[in-house]
Amino acid sequence: MLESAEIVQRFLAAKRQVHPEVVAWIREQSDPGLVDRILREAPEDAVVISSAMIPSIRPERDGVRFLADPHLEVIVGAPGSSDVISSIQDYVHYFRDRYTRLGGLVRSRVHSMPIEALVRTSRYRQQECTIIGMVVDGRTTSKGHRLVQLEDPTGVIQVLFNKNRPDFDQAERLVPDEVVGVRGKLADDGSLFYGEQVLRPDVPVGNAPFLSKEAGRAVLISDVHVGSDTFLPEAWDRFADWLGENDEIGYLLIAGDLVDGIGIYPGQEKELTISNIDEQYAEFGRMLRDLPSRLRIVVAPGNHDVVRGAEPQPALPERFAAHLPTNCTIVENPCLVSLQGVRVLMYHGRSIDDLIPLLPGTTYSRPGELMEEMLKRRHLAPSYGRRTPIAAARTDRLLIDPVPEVLHTGHVHIMGFCQYRGVIGINAGTWQSQTAFQKQMNINPTPARAVSLDLQTLAVEAFDFS
Repeated sequence: MLESAEIVQRFLAAKRQVHPEVVAWIREQSDPGLVDRILREAPEDAVVISSAMIPSIRPERDGVRFLADPHLEVIVGAPGSSDVISSIQDYVHYFRDRYTRLGGLVRSRVHSMPIEALVRTSRYRQQECTIIGMVVDGRTTSKGHRLVQLEDPTGVIQVLFNKNRPDFDQAERLVPDEVVGVRGKLADDGSLFYGEQVLRPDVPVGNAPFLSKEAGRAVLISDVHVGSDTFLPEAWDRFADWLGENDEIGYLLIAGDLVDGIGIYPGQEKELTISNIDEQYAEFGRMLRDLPSRLRIVVAPGNHDVVRGAEPQPALPERFAAHLPTNCTIVENPCLVSLQGVRVLMYHGRSIDDLIPLLPGTTYSRPGELMEEMLKRRHLAPSYGRRTPIAAARTDRLLIDPVPEVLHTGHVHIMGFCQYRGVIGINAGTWQSQTAFQKQMNINPTPARAVSLDLQTLAVEAFDFS
């Protein structure tokens, strides 16, 4: 059961107040996901969540009110929630939504000025102030400084970061399309802004993760790649036996690339043991049916699965989901799920391909560092128009908001972890040995791995079934 103080804190974190009657009612429900559901469905202009709103928030089926499963709830990313792009105007809404929401996170901590007002008013020149904008591009000057173009809804300005300043490494790590604040001073002629400090949306310093009051364990995996000739069936069988022996494990989360797919890359047909896509999903479903029926299994797609490549990716179509057992919950990529109140943000992780060439010093062998960079930017795929296709709908579903307890990724086939301001990042590796492409790229996967998450303590433990 949630305590009153925890309930109030969750509403305050979402910039809402809550009536005491609502707090008391939530405590009675013993439903850890109820707060998130109320926040999601409450009117946008509601500052105080009152008891009068509760009837419209609680779902109704056949005239009977009911509560969702208090143990597993899909907060964001249920099937059918991905928007369809209807016009070029959706791109305007998409980037405006990104700027407004991420800029608001920065603005909640510092006072800022619109770029146009700063440039037009001479009184602010050589006076320290903060601007908030979206990075258009950046380059290194001939003298080694960093010149970045920043844009907000009112204008565009060039920001120069001196290589001798302490915060210069953060300027070097600015990537296109991320939203940041920059503290500095405007040049006398108003043509240039001298940046002194980069302010990102970031996870709050005082972020305190939620811990389940009930005992429970979840297992996190990704990149199964059923149908590939490098899939490891013996290792999977050992994993399945282990799940059967550990009754305290109640959840299995799979973050994409369930099967190897068909036609994903040139020459793939030579590397398949199952060359029919329906048969690949049928085999994957058989593997899941052989697992303990007590498990609540969450299944998200990845770039090898039979859904659109653009993110957010829809959940598996019924034709293929029909192969899965009834204890499976299919979701979109990304999605936010609640396990006994512990929020897990599942994202396959394709944007890691974009971040590595943009961020000096990062590599596929250390995916934990890339998850930390996502958390700092509060965005899963901050740079648009690169290797990761993004469906620019009216809202940006790739924002990290709210802050989860766990960020669960995959894609790179290498196990990695991070712990950043109360958020745990987990990349569990793969169930596929090294492919010909990985060998060519000198990528050494960590196959047959699973990560156990204790929902009461958020302690993680890695297991190797190779």
